[in-house]
Amino acid sequence: MKRLLLSLVLAGICLQVRAEVLTVAVASNFTAPMKDIAAAFEQRTGHRLRLAFGSSGKFYAQIRHGAPFQVFFSADTAKPKALEVAGLAVAGSRFTYAVGRLALWSADKHLVDGSSAVLAHGDYHKLALANPRLAPYGAAAVEVLRNLGLEQATKPRWVQGENIAQTCQYVASGNAELGFVALSQIQHEGRVERGSAWIVPAALYQPIRQDAVLLAGGENSPGARALLDFMRGEQARAIIESYGYLTGHGAP
Repeated sequence: MKRLLLSLVLAGICLQVRAEVLTVAVASNFTAPMKDIAAAFEQRTGHRLRLAFGSSGKFYAQIRHGAPFQVFFSADTAKPKALEVAGLAVAGSRFTYAVGRLALWSADKHLVDGSSAVLAHGDYHKLALANPRLAPYGAAAVEVLRNLGLEQATKPRWVQGENIAQTCQYVASGNAELGFVALSQIQHEGRVERGSAWIVPAALYQPIRQDAVLLAGGENSPGARALLDFMRGEQARAIIESYGYLTGHGAP
């Protein structure tokens, strides 16, 4: 019995020694699913995640200047790829973990009728979108407006958030009557949880492929590699899809 107890204690000590605290940069559109994924990952592995949420563009600049992140979950493919090319990410570690979807949303449950009509004819003063130079969802929003022939007509009403989280807050607070947000911010388990929305058809914008990459600072980290492996698994995939993202075979 004493030997058994000693073995269990030693095994626990070894697990504690191997467990890591990982610093992870995450695009702000992925905040809600990443919190759920982090909880599941920590419970399964014993590793702990220190999550930072923000715009992919700002994270890219910070990583280029030496920010100590070990894993980067971007809202696009270009920035992780550029980090690979620059030698700041581990070659061959990049993969698409989710494909984002765009929605036009209002906190007013009567304003958006499930179509784009409100953009041309609706009674609104401000249209929120993420800064298209920093945020892929902002670039997608501009592409949608251009394809609808409404870019110039709506431009005087634009209010730009630094990232998609700030953009969503503009709409949620009523500072903008409507705005382009990530579907994941307003939908869970297939239901828009508040207000009114138009889920933008995928044909109106390029797919928002969101890539993850192992950064140079995490190359020798078993925990960082375990996190990326976990993201490819069924448990993480189910969480991601519950927030309206596409994964795997469902991706365009």
